[in-house]
Amino acid sequence: MTGSLRLWRCFSCVLLVSVLLCVTQIGNSQHAETTAGSHTRRMRATMTPESRALVEEAIGVVCTQAKLDPNSSIAIDEMQAKPSLPIQSPEAIAGAQRAQRLLPTAKKLVIASLRLVITEYGMGKSPILRRRVIQATSRVEAVTKIRPDMDSRDNASVFLSRPHTITFGTIFLAGLRSDEGMISVLSHELMHIADGDSDSLRPLVTAIASKASNLTGLDIRGQRGEELTSDLIGAMAVRSYVADTPSYESIARRLARAVQHNCVDLDEGDDDHLSPRNTIRALMALNPVLVRELINDREERPVKKNE
Repeated sequence: MTGSLRLWRCFSCVLLVSVLLCVTQIGNSQHAETTAGSHTRRMRATMTPESRALVEEAIGVVCTQAKLDPNSSIAIDEMQAKPSLPIQSPEAIAGAQRAQRLLPTAKKLVIASLRLVITEYGMGKSPILRRRVIQATSRVEAVTKIRPDMDSRDNASVFLSRPHTITFGTIFLAGLRSDEGMISVLSHELMHIADGDSDSLRPLVTAIASKASNLTGLDIRGQRGEELTSDLIGAMAVRSYVADTPSYESIARRLARAVQHNCVDLDEGDDDHLSPRNTIRALMALNPVLVRELINDREERPVKKNE
């Protein structure tokens, strides 16, 4: 009887240890799943062949509209081939006036887009990042001036030593021939200002760059990530602007203006920038809603005669 009791106790101990090991393994498994869903280890974003085909189709819509739209933005490589424009040229003056008029709108759209993308990337609950977004918002709201510059040619830029000013090359001012195209570039530069001289939004930039790299297979790190994030905010701002300002032009045509300056023949990038066409490709991969809108609404609606 005593031997049986000892054997039963031994069996009970083995059973208890086995149960504890199972519970521990389940707990570790759940922790691993939680960790994989946290900021430390996310599942890699991927694209199906069908999604890749839709992205390429959307790029085709954008660059077709660039040829058909009388108010399309001039492609970057075409701008580069043009002679410099004097600041007092009619085209540069009209572009500068357009930029100054749209600056308040662009600031509001950038602030809203930044808050939206922070939430979309699961960073809205970070106290540190929330404080940084408040600071970024203040920097964006402080921008008040558009400065035309003949030497900047086909570029726009911000100098953080002059945080209230966006500098535009006169060729670029003349080449952005629509409100949508101008808002896209204004928003891009405002995003650089939002990031500030200490790269305060680096966690967001890194997350966007990582996702875009996984989706496209492109090498998007460092400054390339910041440029792409600024382009993404620009495209989001234009989508909001199009939604807020109804028009008899097609949605596809208006959305295409956000990125069609990248519809180049000479497609070259550098260490700090993706090539223009790869920029469109990465933006479309990050924004499937934009892809659907471009593909589903390509035909321009006729204007009613009574209106």
